[in-house]
Amino acid sequence: MMKVAITGASGFVSSHLTRKFGDFVSIERKDTQDDILSKLKGVDVVFNLAGAPIVKRWSEEYKKILISSRVETTNKLVNAINKSDVKHFISTSAIGAYPDNAPFDESFEGYGNDFLASLTKIWEAEAQQCNKPTAIVRFGVILGREGGALAQMLTPFKLGLGGIIGDGKMMTSWIDVDDLVRIYEHIVTNKLTGTFNATAPQPVSNYTFTKTLGKVLNRPTIVPLPEFVLGLLFGEGSTVLTGSKEVYPKALLDSGFKFEYPNIESSLRHLLS
Repeated sequence: MMKVAITGASGFVSSHLTRKFGDFVSIERKDTQDDILSKLKGVDVVFNLAGAPIVKRWSEEYKKILISSRVETTNKLVNAINKSDVKHFISTSAIGAYPDNAPFDESFEGYGNDFLASLTKIWEAEAQQCNKPTAIVRFGVILGREGGALAQMLTPFKLGLGGIIGDGKMMTSWIDVDDLVRIYEHIVTNKLTGTFNATAPQPVSNYTFTKTLGKVLNRPTIVPLPEFVLGLLFGEGSTVLTGSKEVYPKALLDSGFKFEYPNIESSLRHLLS
């Protein structure tokens, strides 16, 4: 039986992974390097999902929290893994690594030029210091009923208050949470290394996403949300919601992964049925 260790075990994605992989050890941010090394005894695979919530108002102080909760935590974790008998390290990142307004897959080796791209660059660099076989999973917008972006949207949409953001043209690269768990299973089973975009093969415009969610919920979607409102709420952090990311999972598809929910309507019907 494979044994896994998980950072950020109380999070939305982690709760799905722990149900799938069962025998797991939780590594906490407060753990010292010696604590982590002790917890890694007998562990085969480490999933690194630590990180403070990204959809918040980014004050300079909160930016420091975003960095430390990802970069410093990963550094401490990697230093322990490098002294352990762990066989495989799978670290998290985000498609915020890519620039806006153009299609990208993993063959693009650069980064965008905003705060989120800079954060992913140093976060991934820490993970790549690991001396064990390493995979980096770049999350798209994760759709699940009990957490992630979709859960936050359901109440206004059910009240008939859902609508497009801005002109609705921005692209959303998303992933069904059940497919995300299967991606982890695929990477572990096939001992894959490298960078993988955890996004469905059919990204959609905000207009298409909004209209499809309204259709599935049988609710109107006529109340547009101006971008400046999100700016007032989240400041610079609103770029997570208003950025246009068109990202494709070429590396996963090339490795033989098959998506159960490749298009937005199949995912939303599955999650909201």
